Amino acid sequence: MRTITPPSPAPGAPRAEPNDRTTRRLLLCGAVAGPLFVVTFLVQGAVRAHYDPLRHPVSSLELGEHGWIQAANFIVAGLLTIAFAVGLRRALKNAFWGPALVGLWGLSLVGAGVFTTDPVSGYPPGTPGLLSQYSSLSAELHDLLSLPGFIAIAAACVVFAVRFARTREPGWAVYSAVSGAAFATALVLATIAFAQNPALVAYGGLFQRIAVTIGWAWLALLAVQQVRRSPA
Repeated sequence: MRTITPPSPAPGAPRAEPNDRTTRRLLLCGAVAGPLFVVTFLVQGAVRAHYDPLRHPVSSLELGEHGWIQAANFIVAGLLTIAFAVGLRRALKNAFWGPALVGLWGLSLVGAGVFTTDPVSGYPPGTPGLLSQYSSLSAELHDLLSLPGFIAIAAACVVFAVRFARTREPGWAVYSAVSGAAFATALVLATIAFAQNPALVAYGGLFQRIAVTIGWAWLALLAVQQVRRSPA
């Protein structure tokens, strides 16, 4: 019986090892997570009755009859982000804090999906603008787990900005630094708005969406960059 031998790669051509392929798949999770998350909450916000995307936070989409969709959106995006963080750690063998902070952002998303938030800014209809205290342990845990994630993604931008500056990649260094600053600024404005500041309350959802989109865009582009640099 004749044995067929597969062709050998051309001389000098890189050969993808199993670990390289696994790393690429993990990095691709980061390219998918952000667009999937953003498109899902934008569609929900556009079709949900009585929900105002300019005013209400993304987390409020967990409330109501179809709240499970946003809860699943949080969890799926979080798991994809955690996988991406593992891929970053594998690709950047001498890096710890950057991948760790990205992983923390992913964990916070999973927590936000497991634990439902409280009503705020009048959604669902008939609820007050701001509750005087948490209505449940779930709502308290939602905020408790979300805050470190927001801090983590802003810090990750700074960590990678420093890394890119050291590797003499000024474009990426500036983009990462600007993304971190813009994310933090928009998030602070959203937080003030959700606290029912009269001048900003009508735009809390807008500020939060700007922050979240900036953060997800940076992560997705970082994932694409790392995929291109990994062995094919």
